[in-house]
Amino acid sequence: MFGNLFEEEEEEGFSSTSSGGRVAKGGDEPPPPRGISTLCGIKNQGGTCYLNSLLQTLLFTPEFRGELFSLGADELGCLEDKDKPGAKVRVIPLELQRLFASLLLADQQSASTADLTDSFGWNSSEGTNQHDVQELNRILFCALEHSLVGTTGSTFIHQLYHGTIVNSIACKECGNVSQRQEDFLDLTVCVCGVSSLEEALWNMFVEEELFEGNNLYRCGQCDRLVTAAKSAKLKKLPPFMTMSLLRFSFDYAKCERYKETGRYVFPLNINLRPFCEETDGEDSDYSYELFSVIIHKGGCYGGHYHVYIRDIDQLGQWEPPEEECKNKTQKKVKDEVKQMCEPKLQEDDPLSVISAIITQEPSKSVLLDQLGQKIMDKISSSWSKKFRKPYGPIGKFLQSHNDVFMLVSNGTRVALKANPPSPVTETPSPAEQTTDSDPSTPADPGAAEELEPDQKPEPEQKQGSHWFDLNDSAVTSIRESDIEKQFQGKESAYMLFYRKTRLQRPSEALKNPEYKVPLNLIKMAQEENIRVQKMREEFEASNNTVELHLHLAPSYRLENGALQPISKEQSASTPLSFDRRKTVGDLRLAIYQMQELWEGDMALTVARSLPAGLHLYTTLIDDGVSLYSAGICTNSDLFVWNGREVCGAAVLTGAEWEPVLLNVVRPFLEDCVQEKADEMECEEGRESFENGGPGLKREARGFAGAATLGEVREALGEPQESLLCQEHKGGKRGEQGAGEGGGASGWRVFPPDDMHRTLKELSLKDGDALLVLEPQSFDSSVFTRNGDVVTVTTPSDCRWLQVEFRPHGGGGEEGDKEEERRKIKVPASGNMLLCEVKQRAIEELQIEEQTSGAQHCLRQVDCTGKLLPPVCEELSVRDAGVRLMTTLTLCPGNAPKASQLFLHFSVGTAPSAGFEKDILVDKSCTVKECLKAMLDDVGLDGTCWHLRRLDWCEEVGEPIMDEDAPLSELKINNGETLIVTEGQLPPKGYLKLSVWLYLDPRNNSSDFTGFNHTDNGHTEEQMLELLTASETHSPSPPLCAGNTAELRSAGQVEISDEATLEDLKTQVLTLPALQDVCVPITAFMRVWQLECQRMARILRGQQLTLKKLKLTSGMDLCVQPLLQEEDLGPKDVMLNVKMGVPGERCFYPTEELVWDAARDSSPRSLRTCLAAHYGLSPDSLLLAKHQPDKHTWEEMSTWNQQASKKKKKRKAESVLGAPFHLKDGDTVGIKNLLIDNNRNFLTLEDERGQQRLREQAEQRRKGGPAADSDGVGTQKKAGPNKSRKPEVALSINVGVFR
Repeated sequence: MFGNLFEEEEEEGFSSTSSGGRVAKGGDEPPPPRGISTLCGIKNQGGTCYLNSLLQTLLFTPEFRGELFSLGADELGCLEDKDKPGAKVRVIPLELQRLFASLLLADQQSASTADLTDSFGWNSSEGTNQHDVQELNRILFCALEHSLVGTTGSTFIHQLYHGTIVNSIACKECGNVSQRQEDFLDLTVCVCGVSSLEEALWNMFVEEELFEGNNLYRCGQCDRLVTAAKSAKLKKLPPFMTMSLLRFSFDYAKCERYKETGRYVFPLNINLRPFCEETDGEDSDYSYELFSVIIHKGGCYGGHYHVYIRDIDQLGQWEPPEEECKNKTQKKVKDEVKQMCEPKLQEDDPLSVISAIITQEPSKSVLLDQLGQKIMDKISSSWSKKFRKPYGPIGKFLQSHNDVFMLVSNGTRVALKANPPSPVTETPSPAEQTTDSDPSTPADPGAAEELEPDQKPEPEQKQGSHWFDLNDSAVTSIRESDIEKQFQGKESAYMLFYRKTRLQRPSEALKNPEYKVPLNLIKMAQEENIRVQKMREEFEASNNTVELHLHLAPSYRLENGALQPISKEQSASTPLSFDRRKTVGDLRLAIYQMQELWEGDMALTVARSLPAGLHLYTTLIDDGVSLYSAGICTNSDLFVWNGREVCGAAVLTGAEWEPVLLNVVRPFLEDCVQEKADEMECEEGRESFENGGPGLKREARGFAGAATLGEVREALGEPQESLLCQEHKGGKRGEQGAGEGGGASGWRVFPPDDMHRTLKELSLKDGDALLVLEPQSFDSSVFTRNGDVVTVTTPSDCRWLQVEFRPHGGGGEEGDKEEERRKIKVPASGNMLLCEVKQRAIEELQIEEQTSGAQHCLRQVDCTGKLLPPVCEELSVRDAGVRLMTTLTLCPGNAPKASQLFLHFSVGTAPSAGFEKDILVDKSCTVKECLKAMLDDVGLDGTCWHLRRLDWCEEVGEPIMDEDAPLSELKINNGETLIVTEGQLPPKGYLKLSVWLYLDPRNNSSDFTGFNHTDNGHTEEQMLELLTASETHSPSPPLCAGNTAELRSAGQVEISDEATLEDLKTQVLTLPALQDVCVPITAFMRVWQLECQRMARILRGQQLTLKKLKLTSGMDLCVQPLLQEEDLGPKDVMLNVKMGVPGERCFYPTEELVWDAARDSSPRSLRTCLAAHYGLSPDSLLLAKHQPDKHTWEEMSTWNQQASKKKKKRKAESVLGAPFHLKDGDTVGIKNLLIDNNRNFLTLEDERGQQRLREQAEQRRKGGPAADSDGVGTQKKAGPNKSRKPEVALSINVGVFR
């Protein structure tokens, strides 16, 4: 029944998929070293957190570990012989020994259990199946006992863990007692209806069960049914007592599983004397102390295991998780300050009362939620009773006296401005704590006096009493008091492990991980550490090696404002691999050694290849700076020169002198028509005709961006009276009255004032055309000037069209033989009909015989060589939009009439290039008639087909719903592609929507659903990891929420577009995949609209119809369960806000905030809302919006928009518009300037992201493939929801050793 009960949930830090990180250049990344705790975690294979928790418990059971290590190779065999026939190798104990040795001695953050699970006989899928840890405990011990048969360790599990219970039934009439003994490995204790472990044990071993009434007992001595009492007692107590809490059960009334989450208390020390049969022993025989707590987090269908363990042998380095121990000197200073600063209390003055309370606190601050209780303790009266009527609520009072009080610690504590908390006195937050205190130093005896009244003083930590939380690969320190947090809730204790208090460890075992570990395993661990350390060194060297391109000055010359290589045949750059951790001086020395003949100074300047050539930017001056600090990354270009000149020419460096590559256009008027024709053929394919056509010649020239237009004219050798013109982009190209044939282009003359402006000021960029005209050029009919516009008209002898014959049609890449593709120029004019052009081309190509009996049409070709739809031959050249001096292709096929459409179509899927079919249909025909014509063309029949259009991604898009509408009304254009899709159309007015479930790691998704890998059978392709706008970039894991949220496919719904949003939510909850989502009413659910797999907007308005919400069929929606009701207004904006940690480059966990922007959407209104949320002054807050795609923060300060020239009225400031465009799901960072002077919002993760973007941009510029910015490729959209995997029993295969 519970085979797959505990499916692994992906949650923050413990995902079943591999965690992201740095990508190694030269191979796999080596395992990271141990953390500050010096303890080793265990990797999760996907669903093995239950195994990891139990293995860590056994490892930290010194007696179990010692017995296991005492077994040598003479008894267990050698793993190297396991495949030999007839060899008896006890694989499971050997692999367990190796794993324990690795956990104790290997210098790595986490160890793998792959070899151990292989010895269990598990396949790869078993690693993703989650099971009950209590079941594993019994099966693993059974497997070990079978594996150790015939060895000296065959009984050690029985000796350590097995106990005996004696069950008794006493006859109430004759007094006869019937007893039966049973062996136990662990005690399963009831949780339902019981408040503590002692109460459950009392019910099991002290309370008697009476057999009376209809439930009588047959006494063997009385030989009849009698009244009797049944009881049980512990007869033999094992050294280690395991308690399994029965938290999971089945409700037979509701026919569903459930988890008991009520409060269940268990002691750190327990005396089992009251529950034993024999009670005359010493107390040490019955006393146990807790040393391990396995915890289950989640619900009955999904969750995660981790374990709290007491470090008995002191193998780890324990660090205070919350606060440091305070020494006596600090306490003495605080006592003196307390006596000096404590004001005289005036009970009728709330200012005096609160000031006195704060001053008397050792931390000089008070938690806001405890202030009311402290006021009552101080004056024996509550705030509401004494001060609320004259002064209002306590929060309002503090805010109105912000000259006296201030909020600290992320707005959770209040302090005095006159005596703010200092680093000595303020209670540190988790991120502000230092970790250099000695855990073995006993706490200050007076420290308990400094704690707040509602806090219990931490008991002095005795030797070996430090606790750790081992959560798969992560190991963190915890306090003993943290165990109380696992008494109740979704995350609560599941198995308890006690050991007898009389079990003492020898002194040589303390802080000695090698204690009793076999020498061969120690040697193996040492060799592994040496190998891993070498891997780390190689990885660091590889990961910090950058590939540089050195450009040596002797190989370059200055030309066209940029550096050009002298030799075009050989590469002008020299590759160099260099460690970026080294300094610029080291690099300079290495280049000196490479260039032995180099003389004089050597300057290293960052360069970049531009269209005009190589340009120099920043020179590396400081030899002591590392390449990383200097911003040198892989594929950087460095120019090696003397810093002054190249080949005798001075070189200007810097971004302001960046060269611009211009196309200098000059008149080229020759009398020879043939030469002009040849020139036109050379220029064809480069769109030269569009920029002036024949009669113009082009020359690419580079000029410094800071050069003026006058200097450019001078560099071109043109006289001052020459005109410089820029292509006129204001009007339509081709507009002219220059004759019926065609081509004219407009150019704007630069005014004289522009001669003193630079190319950058004129916004000239690479590839722009610059026309140079002398005054005598206007004597020709080609150039005419009207004001500041020059028109270049195509000469009449250039009125022609080129026709290329392709006998087989198609794209022409490989389908036709070169000799079969012939070209001819046909004289043409704008008024000439295209049918005449085709007839002349056929005659001049002499292909009348080839074309007889077959239809041919004229088609244009785009810049990629793809054939465009056939042109209508009933139209003229101008009316058909065909430009003269271009190429038409003569292909097999029918030419469309003016009333017809030429369409492409494909059956089933989006067509690949060259695999689509063509069809001619009337514009007036309906969609149904068009579909029938397409089906007839491909030989299909039937009525279960419909048409779809392609979307902008060239993928199959929305179906065409109105089958009776003409194609013209649906705006289906000539050359459009339609997809013939199998299946009936949904009814009109119905929407088919895909639904995804949003699992937010901040809210612990297991509270809402049992979604997990195994439980629902989702493959990797059916799950999307969505980078939300609330992603947190913080290097401090304890302070940041997870930066990813997971979307899992929940299925599809079909619903009318007249249904309301509330109806949609109700129908979504009926999906089988969402049966376990805990949503009391629809107001506890938020619905997002997805665009390109990103959450775009929240659907709001419970009673609005889906049509008004502009939902269309095929859209993706995402549902998010909430912890409270939500009804967003039309102007409410849901933001993810996070407060910066003072003095740190990270943030506190993200919170959701709903901001009402209906009345005021200005930055001031948002700041006021956030100030009220955190209880701070608005003037002390600094806000910034996070741009996750750019890894930047945009500060949201008050700005002045430009005033309208007509109304002379300033526009209202709004963060919902430009430049911020704040919307649902955006992340807003907050800095409290009262306690944080750092106005920079960038985190270390942001800087790493920016570095990645720069490297990707550089890679793209170099022409190489650039990785996706998120480090993942495009994922396939998930398909339909799969059924849950069948439940599989847990088993471990053991060989026969009897």
